[in-house]
Amino acid sequence: MTLQRRELLDAVAARLRAQDPGHPLRIGIDGVCGSGKTTFGDELAALLAEGPRPVIRLDSDGFHNERAVRYRQGRDSARGYYEDAYALDSLRLLTLEPLGPDGTRRYAEHLHDLETDRVAPRFADAADDAILVFDATFIQRDELRDHWDEVIYLDAPREHALERGVQRDVARGADADASRELYDARYLAACDIYLEEQDPRTRASILIDHADPSLPLLLR
Repeated sequence: MTLQRRELLDAVAARLRAQDPGHPLRIGIDGVCGSGKTTFGDELAALLAEGPRPVIRLDSDGFHNERAVRYRQGRDSARGYYEDAYALDSLRLLTLEPLGPDGTRRYAEHLHDLETDRVAPRFADAADDAILVFDATFIQRDELRDHWDEVIYLDAPREHALERGVQRDVARGADADASRELYDARYLAACDIYLEEQDPRTRASILIDHADPSLPLLLR
């Protein structure tokens, strides 16, 4: 990790640690596909865990819809990915609201298994001073926007995000050309819809220039 990245993470972590809303602090990490959300979330969560407060680390992998829902508009559909990929209502009802001001603190940490396509909820209990770090695309859609205490938006150029996504798929054994075509036509095209409809850069409370993950810049 570069010094600049560590200093930025330290600054963000200090800002978050200073907050005590009286319920678990719900932090969402937003950005287009391939912007680096998962790595950033892992590093931020590890840094926050060095403090006295318990940290809950979740990501979108456990909150997909079943295949029949995810692909009902077609496997290549950008609108289908935007509207149907994630179980946003369940995320709100079973995770974010229980961790919110009037919540029970019993929350879903996992709803769906991607490999088996089974809905298999797992629940856990959170302490009042816990910090949730959750990363996913589309987290500032209308269904979820009011249920985050802080949203970090990683702003990366589309072409950079595309290449990162392709490189990640190739590392898992995918064909580079097929991956690039799918990212462009489905995943990043869905992100284009999200940017147009929700303006997540403006709405995020923390904005980071993540064009070069080794040299991130805190913009807001």
